[in-house]
Amino acid sequence: MTVSEIRQAFFDYFASKGHKIVSSAPMVVKNDPTLMFINAGMNQFKDYFLGNVVPKDRRVANSQKCLRVSGKHNDLEEVGVDTYHHTMFEMLGNWSFGDYFKEEAIEWAWDLLTNVYEIPKDRLYVTVFEGDEKDGVPQDDESIAIWKKYISEDRIIPASKKDNFWEMGEIGPCGPCSEIHVDLRSDEDRAKVDGKTLVNEDHPHVIEIWNNVFMQFNRKADRSLEPLPETHVDTGMGLERLAMTLQGKKSNYDTDLFQTLIKHLEKVSGVEYGKTEEVDIALRVIADHVRAIAFSIADGQLPSNTGAGYVIRRILRRAVRYGYQTLNLKEPFLADLSTVLVDIMSNPFLELAQQKELIHKVIIEEENSFLKTLGNGIQRFEKYLNKLGDAKTVDGKFAFELLDTFGFPIDLTDLMARERGFSVDMEGFNAHMKEQKDRSRAATAIETADWVQLIDDNVEEFVGYDNLTANVKIVKYRKVSQKKKEFYQVVFNLTPFYAEGGGQVGDTGYLEYNGTKTSVFDTKKENNLIVHLMKELPGDVHANFKAVVSQSKRMASANNHSATHLLHHALRTVLGDHVEQKGSLVNADYLRFDFSHFSKVTEEELAQISAMISSNIRANIPLEEKRNTPIEVAKEMGAMALFGEKYGDTVRVIKFGKSVELCGGTHVQASGEIGLFIITQETAVASGVRRIEAITGEKAEAYFKKKAETLDTIALSLKNPKDIVKAVNDLQIKNAQLQKELEQLQKEKAKNIKNELKASIKEENGIHILSSIVELDGGSIKDILFQLKGEYDNFFGVLGGKTGDKCSLSIIASDKLVQEKDINAGNIIREVSKHIQGGGGGQAFFATAGGKNAGGLEKAIEEVLEKI
Repeated sequence: MTVSEIRQAFFDYFASKGHKIVSSAPMVVKNDPTLMFINAGMNQFKDYFLGNVVPKDRRVANSQKCLRVSGKHNDLEEVGVDTYHHTMFEMLGNWSFGDYFKEEAIEWAWDLLTNVYEIPKDRLYVTVFEGDEKDGVPQDDESIAIWKKYISEDRIIPASKKDNFWEMGEIGPCGPCSEIHVDLRSDEDRAKVDGKTLVNEDHPHVIEIWNNVFMQFNRKADRSLEPLPETHVDTGMGLERLAMTLQGKKSNYDTDLFQTLIKHLEKVSGVEYGKTEEVDIALRVIADHVRAIAFSIADGQLPSNTGAGYVIRRILRRAVRYGYQTLNLKEPFLADLSTVLVDIMSNPFLELAQQKELIHKVIIEEENSFLKTLGNGIQRFEKYLNKLGDAKTVDGKFAFELLDTFGFPIDLTDLMARERGFSVDMEGFNAHMKEQKDRSRAATAIETADWVQLIDDNVEEFVGYDNLTANVKIVKYRKVSQKKKEFYQVVFNLTPFYAEGGGQVGDTGYLEYNGTKTSVFDTKKENNLIVHLMKELPGDVHANFKAVVSQSKRMASANNHSATHLLHHALRTVLGDHVEQKGSLVNADYLRFDFSHFSKVTEEELAQISAMISSNIRANIPLEEKRNTPIEVAKEMGAMALFGEKYGDTVRVIKFGKSVELCGGTHVQASGEIGLFIITQETAVASGVRRIEAITGEKAEAYFKKKAETLDTIALSLKNPKDIVKAVNDLQIKNAQLQKELEQLQKEKAKNIKNELKASIKEENGIHILSSIVELDGGSIKDILFQLKGEYDNFFGVLGGKTGDKCSLSIIASDKLVQEKDINAGNIIREVSKHIQGGGGGQAFFATAGGKNAGGLEKAIEEVLEKI
């Protein structure tokens, strides 16, 4: 069976058991501050387990795109070195939300593996939770009893909490799990060593393929456990490992999916897989990483220097480095490999095919940038080694700076050092790395207390589309500590506050009770809960409150959000249908819109776009809002589904004339409310992605007012000419002419001063020495000194310069003096520049310093002459 056939067989089996087959959520996580990427199949169903959302379907199954490279599940450094770890992987899973439990989950897992996939039963082992005295949880005898129906008892292995108790995080739903392991060794090896002894021992061919998690507890902040109101099943089976098993391979990378990628790499690099371990690791790393990179870009996450974008850039650079270092690929190669990946995985992942061009362009730009970084890093490294002298150890701090500042990998630094007979101070390097990680952890660390539940309320209704005030009660709250600050997360029974989402910032406002107001400084969505952030709690948390949203901020944000929709439509009309939204920010001050486009938007195009938007604003197009519209109906209306977003069965459609979008944000009732619209900036974000920033309403009016005031001031200073543009142009022409005349006068002045200086040159011990203070700028002084250096043998000059309230000091020495007398102008200038309250530097033959104390020039020159 191919990978595609294996995936489909899983879907078919669980569909026959009453499961709804759902699509994978995007890998890049939104509305969950605890997670950057989906790292387990259950992530998209987190709200069901937490009880925040009532599931429409009690039984579901899917194949989830997952990424594990950071945080608790950090597999990056193992990827490629072994044969079964990956950055991105597909997790096949079936879920029960308060429906079936252990009996059915175990029965179906066994049936699918042994009867559908036909894995020999004598190659399978299962583990069950052995219990934990500290948590007060006994051995999972229920699972053991069920397993005995299908497998002999000697193949049922009790396992510790570390391996067989799954937890969502520090707090939240958790429970015992039962894993299924397969022994892929040859019959000869199996006869020598019992596979049971190799389970959970990191043997490459005795591996876990399926984990059945039975969620029945909730972990509280004090680490105690309490039973969940409903029990759930969460299972996960890595598609790559399953394919290895069913295709009779010893490595995930030998399956049909990865072999297609590896064969392409063999062709472009001239190497052969399976000959040397070093080359094999490089090929596995690249084949794995290109999948993670392509899917991340397709899901809307571009490489960057922060957050999730930094993780993707790090993966991409690791792949490029292996190609550069091991496969001798000095030109971009990963972008073309991404095209091969798209061709073989676009079914069932249509987003890959639809984003194919963008994926290729983003990757190739990143490759070119990093290859340049590698070249610069090598040059910097070589210069450093040349200065080391007799030392044979590369300083750990320097190695860390190469990595941290220039992105130069430590293992490449280590390899280059060893090739030259040097070693790297890895202890020092690791110490600096630890300091950086500790700082990063401290900056992002967040501690949350348990929720304090005040009243029972299943659903927190959002009423903010129609109301900016509402009478509310507090349902629950908890204290949060982050960056040495404490605040509260508060949940109401209903709320008019819009939670940050879809690019729009969260509302601010206050709660009012008996004339006392308590501020709400932000509103966010966390695990599908609308969470209000407050620096302090109201005096009586049980009271009935009036929740009030800041009207001015909300209306300004609505202006900008509606303008963003008009901008998106105008961009597609003027530039073409290839334009797609790649990110946005909407707040009360301005809007920012990122979109796919492969060249700079010209001034003419920007003018067209602005004119189209202004026309639609003047037309005062009424808002057509359709809530709870079936997703397919919305698409038929022309609404675009954005890549990287997960939509439900019903959506909200926002329509302004021909602009039709799926959107949960707040908007004006008619386009005329937006008022003015001004594009303030158009820039590049990444390869194939542009950014437009704009302002609307009162901010745009203030912008025009300031421009008008500036224009009036200019006109007044020019004595109110009839044609102000012509007057400015004439002034610039006149200024240029005067500048030329001034430069000519400066040259004449410098020429005269040079002649005077030549007369003052003294010869001592065969050295021609010049020292003086002149009223010339630094550039003119430099010209004079270099001219005199060319006219006199063994020349040494030191000149002080005065221009206005600033001064300079310049030193020059002939090459012969530098070599024979060991004179170093750069060292001298650094020592004497203190006299002019300045600083400077340069090379051995020429150096300059600038300062603000011209009175110290004589002392500085005197010290220079003493030194030589």
